[in-house]
Amino acid sequence: MNQKSLGKSNFFFDWIMPVGIAFLIVLLINRFLIFQIKVPTGSMIPTIEKNDRLLVSRIYNYDSIKRGDVLVFVSREYNSQWFVKRVVGLPGETVDIDDTGKVYINGKELKEDYVKHPSPKEGHFKIPEGKYLMLGDNREISEDARYWNNPYIDKSDIKGKVRFTILPLDRIGTIK
Repeated sequence: MNQKSLGKSNFFFDWIMPVGIAFLIVLLINRFLIFQIKVPTGSMIPTIEKNDRLLVSRIYNYDSIKRGDVLVFVSREYNSQWFVKRVVGLPGETVDIDDTGKVYINGKELKEDYVKHPSPKEGHFKIPEGKYLMLGDNREISEDARYWNNPYIDKSDIKGKVRFTILPLDRIGTIK
């Protein structure tokens, strides 16, 4: 083997192969574990601001979804547009929203410290099995389940759970 072919071989093993493997690992992580999304509206203020970039973990066990989780899902009603909203109602529950914006789950008031801008939009929802009721934290401007023709999100349309704000830098942190 001459010196020239040895140099090409080293370049492949030292540079091309590691970069290719790293790229493949990033693709697999993005496809199966985590992804990031940019929030286009202020419907989740103050928890999430417009234009925040979020780190989202994919959900495979739908039984792990609980009330209060902030989820990313697609809406069949809005041409598979992606949404970021908070889980308010779980499968089998009855959710009532009164004219002051208070939410009741099976008749018991839900404490929602994260809602700073309530809305007088009322609603009554009986959530079917395998479906969830999602509302924005900024109820005053949020186009959420209260306004949709089909207010329930099927578990198969849920893409992930929001974990962190990653941008802007002054807002880095976990989502609660």
